[in-house]
Amino acid sequence: MKSVINIKADKEVKENAQKVAQELGLPLSVVVNAFLKDFIRNRSIAFSATPRMTPTLENLLGKVEKDISENKNMSKTFSSVDEANEYLDNL
Repeated sequence: MKSVINIKADKEVKENAQKVAQELGLPLSVVVNAFLKDFIRNRSIAFSATPRMTPTLENLLGKVEKDISENKNMSKTFSSVDEANEYLDNL
C-alpha cells in the first residue's frame, strides 16, 4: 500500500533533486523512498561537509592533469611579483 508524504523543501533543492533523479532515470519518489529505507535500516543520517566533485569539475581537472604531465599550457616560474606582473602585462 502506498502513502503520500507532504514535506516542505526549498524550491531550488526540489528542482535540483528532480534534475539529478531524472539524469539517473529515476522519479524523485524512488530517491526519497530509498533514503527513508536506508534511514530505517541504519537508524542514522549521514551528513558530510566534504564537497564532492561534479562530473564537469572532474573532467576539467583531468585535462589539467594531462597538461601538467605533458608540460603543456604551463607558465614559467617567477622569482618576484614584479616579474610575474610584467609577464602578465605582456600577454
